[in-house]
Amino acid sequence: MIAGLPLNMDGSSGFQAEKTRSFIADLSRHIDVPVEYRDERLSTVSARDLIQGVRKTNRATRYDAAAAALILQSYLDEISRKDSPPADFPPPG
Repeated sequence: MIAGLPLNMDGSSGFQAEKTRSFIADLSRHIDVPVEYRDERLSTVSARDLIQGVRKTNRATRYDAAAAALILQSYLDEISRKDSPPADFPPPG
């Protein structure tokens, strides 16, 4: 499971981040799924940029959904890079 972690702009952990960690700790007592935290700073801002033309109704919900998608995509991009050989890796054959 990927959980967005609302860090402060300086990267420190504040009240909201601690609330998130507490919630995930409680949740983890009920499910056996590994959790990875992802920095969610500015994800809502990025989401707003992605969906500029959205109608005003449900806009906040769509921002949150788009922000969650961006956090997940950044995780997938990161693990994809870890699984890829380095750029200077010699090609097979």
